[in-house]
Amino acid sequence: MTQVEREAMEYDVVIVGAGPAGLSAAIRLKQLDPEREVVVLEKGSEVGAHILSGAVLDPCGLDALIPDWKEKGAPLNVPVKEDNFYMLGEAGKVRIPNFPMPPLMNNHGNYIVSMGNVCRWMAEQAESLGVEIFPGMACSELVYGENGEVKGVVAGEFGKNADGTPGPGYEPGMELHGKYVFLSEGVRGSLSKEVIAKYDLSKGKEPQKYGLGMKEIWEIDPEKHREGTVTHTMGWPLGKNAGGGSFIYHLDNNQVYVGFVVHLNYKNPHLFPYMEFQRFKHHPVVADLLKGGKRVAYGARAISEGGYQSMPKMVAPGVALLGCSVGMVNVPRIKGNHNAMLSGKAAAEAAHAAIEGGRASDELADYETEVRNGAIGADLKKVRNVKPLWSKYGLTASLTLGGLDMWTNTLGFSFFGTIGHGKNDAEATEPASKHKEIDYPKPDGKLSFDRLTNVSFSMTNHEESQPAHLKLKDPKIPVEVNLPKYAGPSARYCPAGVYEFVEKDGEQQFVINFQNCVHCKTCDIKDPTQNIVWTTPQGGDGPNYPNM
Repeated sequence: MTQVEREAMEYDVVIVGAGPAGLSAAIRLKQLDPEREVVVLEKGSEVGAHILSGAVLDPCGLDALIPDWKEKGAPLNVPVKEDNFYMLGEAGKVRIPNFPMPPLMNNHGNYIVSMGNVCRWMAEQAESLGVEIFPGMACSELVYGENGEVKGVVAGEFGKNADGTPGPGYEPGMELHGKYVFLSEGVRGSLSKEVIAKYDLSKGKEPQKYGLGMKEIWEIDPEKHREGTVTHTMGWPLGKNAGGGSFIYHLDNNQVYVGFVVHLNYKNPHLFPYMEFQRFKHHPVVADLLKGGKRVAYGARAISEGGYQSMPKMVAPGVALLGCSVGMVNVPRIKGNHNAMLSGKAAAEAAHAAIEGGRASDELADYETEVRNGAIGADLKKVRNVKPLWSKYGLTASLTLGGLDMWTNTLGFSFFGTIGHGKNDAEATEPASKHKEIDYPKPDGKLSFDRLTNVSFSMTNHEESQPAHLKLKDPKIPVEVNLPKYAGPSARYCPAGVYEFVEKDGEQQFVINFQNCVHCKTCDIKDPTQNIVWTTPQGGDGPNYPNM
């Protein structure tokens, strides 16, 4: 393909991703200088379309950014009223009391929200300040300057044929240049991966760790609904097969978020995270709640879990990584949106000061300093050992030693220092010969559902004539390596049924149904040979989550 010529537009700051981090940055930039030229590019069909996280939100980020958010109608309408923690066995439960838990685990003052709706509201606030927001504009490439700095991005390229050549309706897109580029793509963003690799930003850091979060929205019997109730569980059905747990959040309108997280450092390639989620709903505690209700939406996404010791360097010439592009989730709290907002605010303040000082396209060192030494670093440093303790020694150690460590960190010290993670999640996968297959019950169509049926409830859509956005470094590896050595784990770790092995003319073939992809990026993370690469599809393609 010959060199594509594109028009270019100039801005002060170009922001990739209209999540809580990107929108916070845009809002803060305009608060600091109403004349600042700021653009936000969002690959979803609308702001919020790709935001899965129905969450318990700590409002400290909003408090710092928009102190009068209540008066301005922010959709934080369901305060947490009750907090429950359970350890599940196959048929029963044990309540874990709240009183021994460190104060940071308390959800008092937090809200059960749809982060999609929160981001839609934040987009309204940004636009009222003059921020330009372009949904349906996927950013497919970075643009580099003469000195190797990040100069901008390519957005809005459409109309390629399946083989990657320009089709009859090809649109080359535009280059959007900025004095600084902020990448707030969420977990494992393709541009962020490129920046981290190009500038070696993970040097000296622990590998990033991930979980796979799956979620359904249910409408339940009003008599069983307890608005404001938050429940977390651990134990069954995962047991010793994997780390993880569940969440059940009662929002308004007789709806509940039912979610399940599987840590992706599991060893047994026979593990089927999606089916663990479906099996979980048959536990009496959950089944009794959902009986007579109906599932109305489904989605999945990866969650960054490495925490404080896994955050890469966040800045390089001309570019800064925000929110989950860095990995700012507080794992025991299952919260990261507040830190994403704070990171956007901090990046905006650093860029504003730099531009006011006549600088451009350099490293925003003040942003990095604020994240590591400010509120975000303090939040993550207290819990930095919970995940590695769980990974190394199991759930019980995580509850006891991790709880102790959170308490001592609250007091300003740790007996453990900072524990490393060791292997990344792909390396943690062991050969299938070392493990037994796991027999999963067939979904009943009432409480549990097959993957393809559930994917239809994510409103996922991809134009089938475009190039597949899921790439193989070597097309032979799935059949020649992953199938015989690891029992073809991609057929199981994907929560959307994208990958399958089919027999044709007596030979196994690897099929990629990219149309099903919900953009969780688990394949990019967990593939044991790191042979699958997730790239950005056309803008607007992917899930269209309603209120998740």
